[in-house]
Amino acid sequence: MRRFIPFLVVMLVVLGTTHTYIWWRLITPLPAPWAHLGSIGFVLLAPSLPVASILARAMPRRRARPLLLVAYLWFAFATYLLLAAAIGHVAVAAGAAPRPTALVGIGAAALTVLAGLVHVARGPRVRTVEVALPRLPVAALTIVQLSDVHVGPLIGRGFVEATVRRVNALAPDLIVLTGDLIDGNLTELRHHIEPLRELRARHGVYAVTGNHEYYWLADPWMDHIGSLGVQALRNRHVTIADAIVLAGVDDITADEDLPGALAGRDPALPVVLLAHHPAVIHRAAQAGVDLQLSGHTHGGQLLPLGWLARLFAPQVAGLGRFGATWLYVNEGTGYWGPPVRIGTTQEITAITLVPAVG
Repeated sequence: MRRFIPFLVVMLVVLGTTHTYIWWRLITPLPAPWAHLGSIGFVLLAPSLPVASILARAMPRRRARPLLLVAYLWFAFATYLLLAAAIGHVAVAAGAAPRPTALVGIGAAALTVLAGLVHVARGPRVRTVEVALPRLPVAALTIVQLSDVHVGPLIGRGFVEATVRRVNALAPDLIVLTGDLIDGNLTELRHHIEPLRELRARHGVYAVTGNHEYYWLADPWMDHIGSLGVQALRNRHVTIADAIVLAGVDDITADEDLPGALAGRDPALPVVLLAHHPAVIHRAAQAGVDLQLSGHTHGGQLLPLGWLARLFAPQVAGLGRFGATWLYVNEGTGYWGPPVRIGTTQEITAITLVPAVG
């Protein structure tokens, strides 16, 4: 709790400062009574995200859902209001009239969030990727990757059922879940992740922890996921079909042990590593991993936040190479916070491994 209080204070200061700026640039130029109503709304909504997040932890999922939905949607709207306020500030300094500029900015922010809501409502898309690995002794091996599903207050059983159907339709050799599967208590979400029991792959389903599992007691969660037929790779590896070594590490915020995960592996086979955070890639490359599959970033979820994510992750989305090691970062099968995506995509990744030529 003592560590949380400074974080909360910083968050409230940031929220207060940004909301004051938005209010100054976009609300005060409005005519009465809209300026007065907007001011009241800003006072009420500015602290909604931290307040709702704190209250929701002590509430049943059903009651927390509407509270969090309002707070998350306001966060998304405020993000684009802030961007509109900054652009409008420049426009007014260049000679534009404040009131029309404010109205255009508010309208543009609202349309942006609406487009992001529609994008999420369409569900995840299947993104296909081919990766050539040295020493691969089979003609092809298909892996379907899910990441950052975030089953919780806003994502429930219906989403999981639909995702399972789409994954099974791909008939993969292997299914992997690269962390942040859940966002809530096991007692409340047990029913919602039950459809994972129906995942089907020729060589099994495997998962690693993400940072959010540790917010909700990772050990009981991973034990329960195991009861659904999903094998947890917690700093260990398995050999798949005598074709690849599949290794997994706990999240870097907990007990990641890459050397332990790779100890005793067959050096004749390529290594595919499941690591929630892309930052593990630097150690993975040094350890001789051939391919790392990660998530965590959500691709930024709300551009231009994705540009800021590049300050904290070596790669935010897609396929890249670090020395001899490939890294693929899934943008997230679900979403965290607002059910909104701008410039990013919910994805189910279908990865085909093929032998490297030459």
